[in-house]
Amino acid sequence: MRPVRTALAGALLGTLVLTGCGQTGTTASPSAAPAASSAAPSAAPGAFPVTIEAGNGKVTLTKKPERIVSLSATHTETLFAIGAGPQVVAVDDQSNHPPEAPKTDLSGFKPNVEAIIAHKPDLVIVSDDLDKVVAELGKVNVPVLLQPAATRLDEAYEEIAEIGAATGNKAKADEVVSGMKSAMEKLAAEAPKDTKLTYYHELDQTPYAATSKTFIGQIYGMFGLTNVADEAPDAAGGYPKLSAEFVAQADPDLIFLADVKCCRQSRDTLAKRPGWKNLSAIKNDQVVQLDDDLASRWGPRVVQLAESIGAAVAKAGAS
Repeated sequence: MRPVRTALAGALLGTLVLTGCGQTGTTASPSAAPAASSAAPSAAPGAFPVTIEAGNGKVTLTKKPERIVSLSATHTETLFAIGAGPQVVAVDDQSNHPPEAPKTDLSGFKPNVEAIIAHKPDLVIVSDDLDKVVAELGKVNVPVLLQPAATRLDEAYEEIAEIGAATGNKAKADEVVSGMKSAMEKLAAEAPKDTKLTYYHELDQTPYAATSKTFIGQIYGMFGLTNVADEAPDAAGGYPKLSAEFVAQADPDLIFLADVKCCRQSRDTLAKRPGWKNLSAIKNDQVVQLDDDLASRWGPRVVQLAESIGAAVAKAGAS
């Protein structure tokens, strides 16, 4: 079981990313080759009943769920990636991938219990610590699987495997995890480690950043990059609020923007900020516009995020 996030970090990032794409990242320690999942379901693959060690304790499912409600964009992606899509009857308003996911006006941040029950779910999956929802749904015998935002890559792999076991799709989930691990290990092995490049990852234009302690920071760590935000005072569990002057003085070689869809940030908008037009990343065209969703979720598409970062590092190293 993964520990649930602290209230401060969860509240901060939930607020930040709700504006952008509806999901959060969390703290982590850098590691190029994540360890295998340590948790295992209590039954054979595909067998029921099965008990999962989730963020809300042991959750037992007596039979394969056929009416799943997902209140997490990350877990919606996982469900469809592992073949559980046909079992999903409703997803929250931030779940925008894949396109065929049955998107509704359900909220994963301010869930309405009655609206959830109206979909007659036999499993609800959430990523935020919503004690009231867990308790209220428990009163009507609806199992809830709390899979909090992963803090390390191995936790992301573990959650995918657990969702596979909970939905009767363990074999496909294991296949997805194996493919992710292989892809990430290959990217890490191919990454140049002697570039001595520095970077700044922007969550929003406040600007809030992410340090190397976070999940996203772990991904950057695979590529041997130095995070300028690591030197900033951090009172928010890996997500410090920086000043424009701090970033200007740090002058990072690379700037990664995770506020493109939500806030239309780009190299041009950065250049208009006080003291930023002469930053090395801006002058050398090393401002990377990330997909906001990929940069804030910890599901199967994290490989695509790592590929984007790897491509930017290779380009900068060749400059």
